[in-house]
Amino acid sequence: MLQINGLTITHRKDLRVILEDFNLVLNDGDKAVIIGEEGNGKSTLMKWLYDPALTEGYAEARGTRVLGNEKLGYLPQELPEQDREKTLYEFFTEEEGFWNRTPKELAELAGKFGVASEFFYREQRMDSLSGGEKVKAQLMKLLIQEPTVLLLDEPSNDIDLASIKLLETVINDWKKIVLFISHDETLIENTANMVVHLEQIRRKTKCRYTVAKMPYREYVQKRLHSFERQEQQALNERREKKLRDEKFRKIYQSVDHAQAVVSRQNPGEAKNLKDKMHTVKAMGRRFARQDEEMTELPEQEEAIFFKLGGQESNMPSGKTVLEYSLDELWTPGDAQSARLLARNILLRIRGPEKVCIVGPNGAGKTTLLKKIADELMERKDVRVEYMPQNYEELLDPAMTPVDFLDRSGRKEERTRIRTYLGSLKFTVEEMEHPIRELSGGQKAKVFLLKMSMFGANVLILDEPTRNFSPLSGPVIRKMVREFPGAVISISHDRKYIEEVCSVVYRLTPEGLVRETER
Repeated sequence: MLQINGLTITHRKDLRVILEDFNLVLNDGDKAVIIGEEGNGKSTLMKWLYDPALTEGYAEARGTRVLGNEKLGYLPQELPEQDREKTLYEFFTEEEGFWNRTPKELAELAGKFGVASEFFYREQRMDSLSGGEKVKAQLMKLLIQEPTVLLLDEPSNDIDLASIKLLETVINDWKKIVLFISHDETLIENTANMVVHLEQIRRKTKCRYTVAKMPYREYVQKRLHSFERQEQQALNERREKKLRDEKFRKIYQSVDHAQAVVSRQNPGEAKNLKDKMHTVKAMGRRFARQDEEMTELPEQEEAIFFKLGGQESNMPSGKTVLEYSLDELWTPGDAQSARLLARNILLRIRGPEKVCIVGPNGAGKTTLLKKIADELMERKDVRVEYMPQNYEELLDPAMTPVDFLDRSGRKEERTRIRTYLGSLKFTVEEMEHPIRELSGGQKAKVFLLKMSMFGANVLILDEPTRNFSPLSGPVIRKMVREFPGAVISISHDRKYIEEVCSVVYRLTPEGLVRETER
């Protein structure tokens, strides 16, 4: 059993309470997903549960955790700094359990994750791996540790479809406790039997949490129906109150007017009117007490929404957006470490097509997308915006979101940027935080806003939905689907591929193979 009692977490910089008096009990067989909008404290809760020291630099926490005999295994959202320069061999062999595994067991584990058995022994540095390969390496090391509790912070980020399905199997087959954060709606729907929902309402001035022992889709539906019922009841009560108050106002005015007319000329009648006014005022006090017990209008943290691209983003259907060919695609690096990934690549895009490139981790999708982005951004006849897989490639972690988006330095532009950021649920304080302190989802919002503000008609997106909550996922998919320009993307998100992409290509060693067209 794993237990959290009375946990309150406060952000040190802006003193915002992100979790208050939080209680949670997890037992064997629980597969709990933590959901909530970006920046609501999901990763902070996960870090604190694993090791409270991990949050001490930016958050103050009060509360207790009861671990009993549980052994925690933690997959962080990003590869820790101290592991980035290690070779794969160093990364795996520092784990004592690695030496207790036979070569056959290691080969079976590697096979499950779609990597060669020699993967464990490579001299390749961890920070040179693809995003998916990094996650796979960390997951395999985690399983080698043989924990009883899996704490997984966005384990589905960057891994290919085959590995996501394997992850589903790992979670579903786990006999003990799993607590995970994910933005992959399909993964959540296929695995979670418990939902922990963290919210920030009233412009992030009040936090709220819900623990529901039910599958995710059932939770979303029940929550929606509950809000609809509560809203309908609250509106009905307010309509009744309006009619009641109008009737009461007329009665009060009638008695008050009668008192003024009668005054001292008829003492008997004046006394009756005074008693009547006393009764009317008592009725008013009773109504006021009833109003305090009225059903409140439901408060919920709404998903973000803004339009991605306007009239200037329209792409004529007959325009050739891209005609790209590449004889050989190699991994980045020097001649000795470079590896041939694919040959004979050809990609043609016309008009406002929504193209997605899929394939296994390490196939070279991100490398190819960067090359395409470099070529398109040199063109003068299209306006291109690029969201890389690693946001820090284009974001200066020391800048604030406002500074990053500000091109002119004019007061009017900075005011407009703040207004847009506010519509994306940034608080005034978060607008002034260095980008390094923002969550992955908040960084992604900055990129989306940049794309919207600067009139791009071609978007190049490497895993665009990977850092958005499952509640925001449908909104993001709708935004990209309705974007009037062309989109070239990489994704392993099954709902994104199905709902957004008109053409899907698979990157293979022999080039791009067209899989589907919708």
